[in-house]
Order: sequence, then structure tokens, then C-alpha cells
Amino acid sequence: MAYEGAPNLTSKTNKYNDAIVAVILAIIVIMLIVPIPSLVLDILLSFNLTLSVVVLLLTLYSEQSLELSIFPSLLLITTVFRLSLYIGATRLILSKGEAGVVIQAFGSAVIGGNYIVGIIIFTILVIIQFVVVTQGTTRVSEVAARFTLDAMPGKQMAIDADLNSGLITEEVARQRRRAIEAEADFFGAMDGASKFVKGDAIAGIIIVVVNLIGGFAIGALQFNMDVLTSLQTFGILAIGAGLAIQVPALLFSTAAGTIVTRAASEKPFGEELTTQLIGRPKSVAIAAILLVLFGLVPGLPKLPFFTIAALAGMIYYFVGKPTVPTSEELEEERREEEEARAKSPENLIETLQFDPIELDIGYGLIPLVDPDQGGELLDRITLMRRQIALELGYVVPPIRIRDDIQLGPHEYVVKIKGVKIAKDNLMLDHFLAIESGLIKEKVEGIPTKEPAFGLPAIWITETQKERAEILGYMVVDPASAVITHISELIKKHSYELIGRQDVQALLENIKQNYPIVVDELVPNMMTVGEIQKVLQNLLREKVSIRDMLTILETLGDHVATIKDTGILTEYVRQALGRNICNQHQTEGKLYVVTLDPELEKKISDAIQQTDRRTTIALEPNEIQKLVSNLSVKLEKLLSQGHNPILLCSPNTRSPVKNLLERFIPELIVLSYNEIVPETELKIIGVVNK
Repeated sequence: MAYEGAPNLTSKTNKYNDAIVAVILAIIVIMLIVPIPSLVLDILLSFNLTLSVVVLLLTLYSEQSLELSIFPSLLLITTVFRLSLYIGATRLILSKGEAGVVIQAFGSAVIGGNYIVGIIIFTILVIIQFVVVTQGTTRVSEVAARFTLDAMPGKQMAIDADLNSGLITEEVARQRRRAIEAEADFFGAMDGASKFVKGDAIAGIIIVVVNLIGGFAIGALQFNMDVLTSLQTFGILAIGAGLAIQVPALLFSTAAGTIVTRAASEKPFGEELTTQLIGRPKSVAIAAILLVLFGLVPGLPKLPFFTIAALAGMIYYFVGKPTVPTSEELEEERREEEEARAKSPENLIETLQFDPIELDIGYGLIPLVDPDQGGELLDRITLMRRQIALELGYVVPPIRIRDDIQLGPHEYVVKIKGVKIAKDNLMLDHFLAIESGLIKEKVEGIPTKEPAFGLPAIWITETQKERAEILGYMVVDPASAVITHISELIKKHSYELIGRQDVQALLENIKQNYPIVVDELVPNMMTVGEIQKVLQNLLREKVSIRDMLTILETLGDHVATIKDTGILTEYVRQALGRNICNQHQTEGKLYVVTLDPELEKKISDAIQQTDRRTTIALEPNEIQKLVSNLSVKLEKLLSQGHNPILLCSPNTRSPVKNLLERFIPELIVLSYNEIVPETELKIIGVVNK
């Protein structure tokens, strides 16, 4: 908690972080090259011991391994630091026959007048570190790194599944992915860093042996000591230096082992230790009884066993004794619950919320979405959303999938903003064979219609699949059929899905690289809502909004003189002409149908501007004739495998689209200003009056 007027210690400390690290590295380099005084060595040895204790305690108090993500690098730096201490101590021992108070104290305390005992204790300490702690840490690090990397694909799929089903948001999914990557990097780094601990232990043994042999020889030959004095002097120094440096190394090894063995922990070590060890008080009681029995065995000491048994019994009494609430306490608790329930009104807001896109399935279609049953629908939805984002430039909201017992076993329903917009059936053990118009022979099957485009199709068995493909059918599996259906529905209704919050996210994304474009336009010249209307107009006709930079710059060029979002949309379409042509052309050619000039003039004269949209005031029979003549021309386009495109003048394009979309929903209406010079026009027909 931050208090008003309190000094911000973190911000002040951050100013000196780089300087502190640089000083430590400089000290390490100096110790490797330049002799250091024994007083400085004492300070550095004390610092090394303190640092090892602090790091060990941090590993015990941390709740997750990633809280100490710097640990692998810290382990490397401290290992080099200890080796530099070895070099500095060895230089003092061999050159002056002394190495400071700390090393002398460690050597004297361990040896205690018996050099053989001292050497044995040092050897045992090194064996414990090298054979037990270091080897165990290395092995655990290797296993943790391997299993973490092996588990990454499964964790990524679980995140994608939660995201597709709507359980988490995009931001939460990104955070989880970053956590998985950080965890894999951490354990991979720990696998390599543990090798430094092992090398440090080996180096410690070699350096102590060198100090013993080298010190004994130097004392006898250079310092003119007798054999016993030389052995005593340099034996204390060699063992003292080894212990003063190996004890912190042992603590660091223990810390490394602790941090990699607590991968599944979520609480501090002390809390989990007490909770789990005495979580079953009966085991403590049984242990107390066994200790009493051991104490009663003739020849065994009674005081230690009875003392520990008494302690275990006390733990069981205070921890394991069930607390039975009194009737007054129960009555008070019940009254408080009733009062709390009465004061907290029912939260009806949650019942008003709905998901932008929902897919409800019958229980017979559950295998499609269950990975354990081979279902791949969740992964396919992820790929579909990515593909739509590339095509339309808009990130589709997560699709929530839920089973609905009110549906038939093989039925599915697609909803947008809580309203059903499509419903169909699937047969999981069949394939959908769609008639392409070029089939050579009919195949027996269950008649149906392809859900996305309403094409004639049949359900066939797997044994019929190969023959149907040879005869010209386009055969797809049930998952592909439903994915195509959902994809087309999203493209058709994308203009309904994009909201102001989505537009704001697109603006923030483009602002990262082009801040001037956004700042100039929003909010001084246009609001987010007005930009949303322009984007909705584009998406309504399936024009990609991926090139947001061009869209915003075009709006900025014309919004000063034009406020009508419909006219602004036409200017944006002209700026996106190359993208529109590439979307509909075939091999650089655009096959279209045009309007007769007299008919187009008549339409232009009949245009009326209302408050909401531009309309064409034609007689009903004239509209019917226009639709009939246009349909005849479009059939020729469709028979040649081209898109149904009508080309007209810029001022009539939008009104013509508004007029004809009720009769020919898939009609694409382009204006002459949207056709770029490099696109070759092929006029297939002209619609007359």
C-alpha cells in the first residue's frame, strides 16, 4: 500500500541498479587479475555467505518458480564470483601464508586441533554437495526442462480451447501464453545453469588440493618452515578457504534444487510444509505411540523418545482436535448468512449479457469439439478466426460453444448477439458430397443441402468418398462443413459484430506506428462512432478494412468538407480500389455487367437523399424489370465461373446497391472510380431499360 508523502524507494533504487551490477562485475575482474588485501577478502567472503542465505530464503518464500526468473543468470554470476574468491584466497595463501580472519576462523573451527578430522569433515561436505545436492539438482533440472517443453503444445491447445469457447479473453490468453513461454525458458536455463554448480564443486575440490600441496611446498621451501609447521599453517588456510567458499556454494545448490523441485507449488514453502505434514493429525498420533513403544524397549534411551512423543502428542491435541461449534455459534452464523442474503439483491445484470457469436450443438455433435474423442473443431475455429482476420482486417470475437439439450442430437444453431441466424444438421459418420455442376454420374446418398451456400448435396459413407470425388463431387467432412458455414455467416454479419470498442482497439494498434494519422483525425475531426459507421459500410459489402492506414488518411483528407459517412465510404472505397479489384478479378481481368447510359441517367435522376440513406424512387414495375434484366445478364457471368459484378457510375453505386441487395443479396456493385488502371475490364453484358 502506498501512503501519501512516503518516499518511493523503488524508483530511487532503480537509478543505481546498473551501477551496482557494474561494480560487482568490476570486483570480479579485479580479483581475477590483481591481488586484493585480506580485509577486502574478508568483506567479500561475508557478502558471499549473506547473499547465499538471502537467495535460499527467497526460494523458500516464493510461491512460484517464475518469481525468481533471474535465478539462472544469478547462479552463473555467483559461481564466477566464488571462483574469483578462490583465486584471491589462493593468491594470498601461497604468497603470504595468510588469507584473512574469516578463512582462519573457518579453518580453526573445523579442524579444532585435529587436522585429520578437519580434512574428513571438509571431504564429507564436498561429497554431500557434489554427490547428493548437485547431482540431484542437475537431474531434476533436466527432467523439469524436458517435461516442460513436452507439455507446451498441450498447454497451448488448452488455452486456444478456452479462448474459442469464450471462457477467457484474448488478453488472458496472451498472458497465459507468455507465462508458458517464460516457464519453458526458465527451466531450460536452469538445466544449463545447474551444470555450473556441478563444475563449481569439482573446482572447489581441486583448488583445496592445490592449496594443500602448493602451500606445504612453499612453506617448506620459501618460508623455511619445518614440515609440521608448514602442514599446520597451510592446512588451516586451505581447509578454511574451502569451507568459507563451499558453504555458500552448498546453500546456492540447495536453493537451485528447491526452486526446480517446487514447480507444482502455489504457496510459500513454510506454509505448504506445515499444512501438508500435519494435515492428517492421525499420522502424528500414530508416530507418538510408536515413539512411546521404542522408549519402552529395554536398552534404548527413554528421555529422547518420550520427549519427542510428548511433543507429537501435543501437536495432535491442538491441531487434530475437532472444534465443535456451540448451538449459540451455529445460530449466530445462520442469522448472519440470512442477513447477508437479504442485503445483497439478486444480480440480474449477468442474465442480460450475451456472447457476440454462439454455436449451440446437440449432444450427438459433442465429439466434434471434444479433443479426447478426436474432435478438431476448436482448432479449426482458431484457424478460421485467423483467416478472417487476414481477409477482412477485423479480429472476430471468440465463439462460445455450448451443448443444448433442446436441440436434436445432430442439430447446431449459430447465434449472433443472442439471436438465431442459422440452423442445420450434421451426420458425423458421413461425408458431405456437394454437387459441383460437373458431376459425371449420380451417387447414392441421403439428400441434403450444403449449409453455407445452399448447394445440392448428399451425405455419403466413407466407402463412397473416393468414387464421389472421381465423379466430380466436392467431398468434405462434417467439421469442414460447419466451419465453412460459420465463416460465411461471420463474413456476412461482420458489420454487425464490429463495435466501438473494436474500432478503438484498431485505432490504438495503428497509432503505435502512425500516431500523427490517428491524433489528427480522432477526436478533433471524427468520433469513434463515425469511423465505426464507415467501417461497417465497408464490411457490409465484404471490403477488407485491414489497410486501416489508407482508410484513416482518406477520411482525414475529406472529412473537413464532407460529414456524410456514406459519401466518405465511397471515397474510402476509391482509395482501396486496388484491393477491391484484386479481390474480385480473375488473372488480372475483371468480368462485369454494366448499365445502359440511358438507364443509368434515369436512375441518377430518381435518386433521393433521406436522413438515413440514399434511395432510388422508381416505380415497382420498373424495379422489377431492372431486376429481371440484370438477373439474365448475371446468369451469363455465373455460368462462366465469375462473380456477379455490376459496374456503374460513382454517384449511383451506393443507391443501386441499396436497391438491389434485397433482390440479389450476393450482387457486387463497383464504380468506375474503384477500377485501377492495371485491371483489364471485360464487359459481359449491358442491362437496358
